[in-house]
Amino acid sequence: MSSSSSALTALPLPVPSPSTADEREQKRSITDFTISIPGSQARHSTYTSTSTTASDQSGKSRWWTQEFKFYIAVFVVVVPLMIAVPVRLSLPSHPNYWKFEHRLSDGWLFGRKVDNSDAQYRTFRNNLLPLFLLSTVYLIASHLQSRIPSTSSLYFYREKFILFFSISMILLLHGISSFKILGILWANYRVSKIRVEGTLKRIYPALLVVGNMAILFLNERNEGYKFGNLHAALGSLDTWEGMLPRWHIGFNITMMRMVSFGLDYLWRDTAADSSAQIPTEYRERVKTSLLEDEYSFTSYLSYCLYPPLYIAGPIMTYNDFTWQLRRPVTITRRAQLSYAIRFLFSLLTMESILHTMYVVVIKDLAAWEGNSPAEISMIGFWNLVIVWLKLLIPWRFFRLWALLDGVDPPENMVRCVANNYSTLGFWRSWHRSYNLWVVRYIYVPVGGSKNAILATGLVFTFVALWHDLSFKLLAWGWLVSLFILPELVATKIFSAGKYGSYWWYRHICAAGGVVNILLMMSANLVGFVLGIEGMRHLMIELSSTISGWAFMAFACACLFVAVQVMFEYREEEKRRGIDRRC
Repeated sequence: MSSSSSALTALPLPVPSPSTADEREQKRSITDFTISIPGSQARHSTYTSTSTTASDQSGKSRWWTQEFKFYIAVFVVVVPLMIAVPVRLSLPSHPNYWKFEHRLSDGWLFGRKVDNSDAQYRTFRNNLLPLFLLSTVYLIASHLQSRIPSTSSLYFYREKFILFFSISMILLLHGISSFKILGILWANYRVSKIRVEGTLKRIYPALLVVGNMAILFLNERNEGYKFGNLHAALGSLDTWEGMLPRWHIGFNITMMRMVSFGLDYLWRDTAADSSAQIPTEYRERVKTSLLEDEYSFTSYLSYCLYPPLYIAGPIMTYNDFTWQLRRPVTITRRAQLSYAIRFLFSLLTMESILHTMYVVVIKDLAAWEGNSPAEISMIGFWNLVIVWLKLLIPWRFFRLWALLDGVDPPENMVRCVANNYSTLGFWRSWHRSYNLWVVRYIYVPVGGSKNAILATGLVFTFVALWHDLSFKLLAWGWLVSLFILPELVATKIFSAGKYGSYWWYRHICAAGGVVNILLMMSANLVGFVLGIEGMRHLMIELSSTISGWAFMAFACACLFVAVQVMFEYREEEKRRGIDRRC
């Protein structure tokens, strides 16, 4: 049960510089490990508790109370055990090692082999050097272009540079298929520019979203439209494939940009004034319309194919991107360096896991015969951690590329996967740019919080189909929609305003957080790790044996402790004037 606000975006506000020794000391805190995002700063630097217990209202830290000393002791014991279990299952001496050894690759860390079997992350990992070279060439060229003196608009020349480099890049990446991409983009542009009025204008957002989803379906069904399927004489064209021949696999990101352009144009303010002040903050950039001629085909292509974000995002709205080109945001060298260090740390963390825990290949081959319920659960848990990291790392690489180019896209992952107790908060922090897009273009138009059940169901159905046109992902989407309901109901029944002053309220909330975590893990194990059959096997192991029930009791107790620490972590953020709303 989350006490966080339902607001998904907010504007950053200036925080006064600390003037006392105590405030200066607060500059360093455990909360610094969580990345800063626009809108995370509260209105005042002094702490005003929004929590519900008497202790919270006084703003006192619990970190050094007897209760939290016990929780810290639990962490010291349990976390190493959680690491030791998958490491032990991955040792050559383990009885199941021979079942998956052939799927391991030669590694470079600790003289161990590496589990490079995940196709999605392997593509990024194996192409990291070419991506680094491509980004370096782009950044050098972008820097030189910005230094060329001009009497015309800098925005005009920058847009043309981006367009030229973008088309050159997709020719390198996709070969002859680049013309298919350009053809789809042109058709969507023409449809988006159709002037609609009355009833058609009200339903046009749905038509635009459904139409672009149909394009994804056709791309997948026709495997990228091979020329040889049209005529045998054209088959030779298919040999010019480029570095990433399966262009349609990653086209879902481009599809979201196509929708963003179409709806930002549809919802534009036709009375927009060229003399109006250019918005400088994120939410204002998103909702402030541009002039009619700034929704041009050149601007549209530059946005859809912008090199740092083209392959995997993060996702920016058309308005936000174009306003940033017109008036670049201020990104300090310190911020860029700090983010680069975060990226390198994440990359090395992933490498350490893949060299010591072969849980991906164990999962893929179901090589868990003879494993206890605790061991199977840890295989599932660390697979979820790897899913989080394999998305976090590419997103941070491409966002770092954009930051070095002077563009500030939304941060996709704002909390560690293991630092979530609220289902709603989890989806605000996981793939955040995608969440912001879904809220703006789907959730709010279909009713938002006024029609929460229908809106949530439609959102997660879209999310599942967008990720993969398969029953497994559709089941995941429906499970997530279903599992959000207990939190919504419990939040209304056990409201903070009614029960927040009672000492036991925090513990009831922690118990609710345990339920949320179990439900979230179940849904994500079905959707991204074990599938329906694998999850069924795990549930049988957990519910049909005494050891399974004993492990579940122990796991729930550990999760209860973890949720209490997550609560206090967020209280520490509030004491420092931070509210990340997740």
